[in-house]
Amino acid sequence: MDLRPALCILGLLLLTLAGGMAVPALADAATGNADWQVFAACAGLAGFCGGALAIANAGSGLTLSIRQAFLLVPLAWATVAAFGALPFALSSLALSPMDALFESTSGITTTGATVITNLDQAPSGILVWRALLQWLGGIGFVLTAVALFPFLNVGGMQMFRSNLGQSEGTMPRAGSLLLSLVVVYAALTAACALGYAVLGGMGGFDAALHAMTTVSTGGFSTSSASLSAWGNLGTQAVAVLFMLAGSLPLLLLLKAARGQPGALISDPQVRAFLATALFCSLALAIWCVFHEGASLPNALRTAVFHTVSVFSGTGFAVEAAGPWGPFPAALFFFLMALGGCAGSTVSGAKVFRLQILTAVARAQARRLLHPHGVFHPHYGHRVVPPDVPAAVMGFLFLYAGTFLALALGLSFLGLDFVTAASGALASVSGSGVGLGPVIGLGGSFAPLPEAAKGLLTVGMILGRLEVLPVLVLFAPPFWRR
Repeated sequence: MDLRPALCILGLLLLTLAGGMAVPALADAATGNADWQVFAACAGLAGFCGGALAIANAGSGLTLSIRQAFLLVPLAWATVAAFGALPFALSSLALSPMDALFESTSGITTTGATVITNLDQAPSGILVWRALLQWLGGIGFVLTAVALFPFLNVGGMQMFRSNLGQSEGTMPRAGSLLLSLVVVYAALTAACALGYAVLGGMGGFDAALHAMTTVSTGGFSTSSASLSAWGNLGTQAVAVLFMLAGSLPLLLLLKAARGQPGALISDPQVRAFLATALFCSLALAIWCVFHEGASLPNALRTAVFHTVSVFSGTGFAVEAAGPWGPFPAALFFFLMALGGCAGSTVSGAKVFRLQILTAVARAQARRLLHPHGVFHPHYGHRVVPPDVPAAVMGFLFLYAGTFLALALGLSFLGLDFVTAASGALASVSGSGVGLGPVIGLGGSFAPLPEAAKGLLTVGMILGRLEVLPVLVLFAPPFWRR
């Protein structure tokens, strides 16, 4: 295999990361924090390595074959996470290597799990770096999902191959489209920051950083109390609106911005996602009224916010969810596993896969009733291609298997059942939201053993890349000519 195209792109990604490190360096320098030197040194190292890779492999071009793309995807995310961990380990926080890698991986995968316990006292540069990692990871995943996953046939994503109209032999050359997606993503972030500042009463610094982690559905906050530090209706309304926007396909948001709102409204995945969010919000509100004695307005406010926060994988909190009882825990567990829409910043199983399995089951039931009939599963107004159901079921099997393996591993390390199961799902679904008193909404993963954090770090990478692009590297036929 010719590794040069993949290494060249990897070099460009490291150069981008090095450029990003200049932002927290400036933030620390402006506040008189000596950590700006750490970010400057880390930027120099990342820039040197990235420049060396890009220059050494520049003559190969940027066109990727299928095998090269499979190699690039996990290599890029793991490398960026490793370089992104350096500031956490070398700054005044002095996180251990495992904690630094955990925090960086959680950021770049937009998981949102954190090991930093006192965010209110953290340096400005670290807060900026956490938010920037999530923002870059969010748009990076969207571009990967739109430009590569449909052509790698990952988990039924070939259903969306027509969005770019390219052949599957090479990486699609749709630079103008991908640039337009970045512009829409940046515009959403700016609008969210403005909303937090005007309606939520946040200062400019907090508004900008929370906007980056809201649109990316990452959930990192500048306060250990999360959004409860700005406990007003305006903050929650802005958060709900842009968490929902981050959970929708960015390509459809681009079409809506270009004067085609019907493409967004008529999409079956979007309608199913919004209907599920509404139904679960109402169910949780009713539970809060009858079991917690909450007033209906407060119940609706709390239920909508936390349902959207968990469903989108963001993980913001305005109050602890641990004492709510078994029904909220079960509901959150389901929403964490399901995740948002394909082509969004959200991880998880994705709504469209559940829709395809439902369509397959419906067609199978009709065949049982009418043995001589011909029935095909449909997604929207299209017949589902024959290879998609198998790809979807294969992905869901690997997704469930990864969750079970992580949960068993965490249990073996001494974690209780609720913490082990919810922690495993939080990592593989990219939600960063656990259950129970330790890693519940607003909780920290800092008390977990080092080995547990290592397992969760692996789970975050596997879940973000939808398992298969990582596992395929361990198949011997992949490396044969």
